[in-house]
Amino acid sequence: MEAPPVRVPIEGGVLEATVTGSGDPVVLVQTALVADELLPLAERLRRRFRVVHHHRRGYAGSSPALQPGSVARDATDCARLLSAFAVDRVHVVGASYSAAVALQLAVDHPGVVRTLTLVEPPPVHGPADAAFRAANAALLADGRALGAEAAVDRFLVSLMGPDWREQLDGALPVSSAQVLRDSRTFLDVDIPALLAWPFDAATAARIRCPVLHVAGSDHGPLFDGVADLVRAWLPDADQVTIPGAGHDVALTHPDALGEAVVPFLARHPLG
Repeated sequence: MEAPPVRVPIEGGVLEATVTGSGDPVVLVQTALVADELLPLAERLRRRFRVVHHHRRGYAGSSPALQPGSVARDATDCARLLSAFAVDRVHVVGASYSAAVALQLAVDHPGVVRTLTLVEPPPVHGPADAAFRAANAALLADGRALGAEAAVDRFLVSLMGPDWREQLDGALPVSSAQVLRDSRTFLDVDIPALLAWPFDAATAARIRCPVLHVAGSDHGPLFDGVADLVRAWLPDADQVTIPGAGHDVALTHPDALGEAVVPFLARHPLG
């Protein structure tokens, strides 16, 4: 039976969260734009783990986002949420934007993070940094010219095709409408936060926990250099590539993603 969401007070607001399953705790940090992108993975993890899935500020039933956006603040929010659930140590999973949040959480709260799973981390600070920033500048310009919902619609048409709503709702029912409702947070908060995120090799060297990096084989040229970036930052990280998957691997290949993540978590129990 699906657990109902709860709204957990944190400093300056509330976060909407669900907790399902039992076993060692795993927190799935919500990525940008698609509030429930990691829910298919949550379904697979809760068979062996206690899974905490939450919405960041500005998404779904959580408090409105604060501007300017901040990766570090998202990491602090996650730490406070875990404290509210009396979770002292946890496996952390982040995808795309939230992989940055997961990295920051491991730096700022090292005693909390048992392992770190980075699914398709963003290419900021890597070899495609300039191209990634240019693409986001164009998206932000669209937001100013067209409005948030129209800009996000154009963005998703370019990524997924004109039937993006049907594709998204097929994987996550009614999520396309939620994406449009949350589009202002994506444009005004998350993208600026990621582009301003000050992370480097010296910061990454402070991460001591086991790390898994999961990539899709077909994620496109902007993300082709991310594996090299992760190796430079975290040379001991495990690396898994999922054949045929793109940047949206958590939505399109949840079984393969679960098959990569579960053994990694099982090798590093909390006890």
